[in-house]
Amino acid sequence: MELFENIIAHYNHWVTIFLMVAGLYIVVARGNMVKKLVGLSLFQTSVYLLYLTPGKILGGTPPILDPNFAVYSNPLPHVLMLTAIVVGVATLALGLALVVRINEAYGTIEEDEIFADGEGGE
Repeated sequence: MELFENIIAHYNHWVTIFLMVAGLYIVVARGNMVKKLVGLSLFQTSVYLLYLTPGKILGGTPPILDPNFAVYSNPLPHVLMLTAIVVGVATLALGLALVVRINEAYGTIEEDEIFADGEGGE
């Protein structure tokens, strides 16, 4: 029973680990480039959760100095993750644009077919 309570107490860490492993598996195991980008997005989401989890302190207030409060939450992880989300969206957009160009050049987005073709194009 104690193990179950420990697992429930840290469910956000388990979700982070699951998303990280699932995203890494999709990136490594799939040949479809769009699926690889989805896996990369899952992996990025797990990193966001990994950083945001310790950033919130229960009972903590925003870091505005006030003699009534003694426990403050650190806003830095949240700010860094906002920046990471913007970079992640830009990376995904660039990846999708490259997939469209690869599809135009090779007629497919499957890695195996592209490697088998070798020279591509017309």
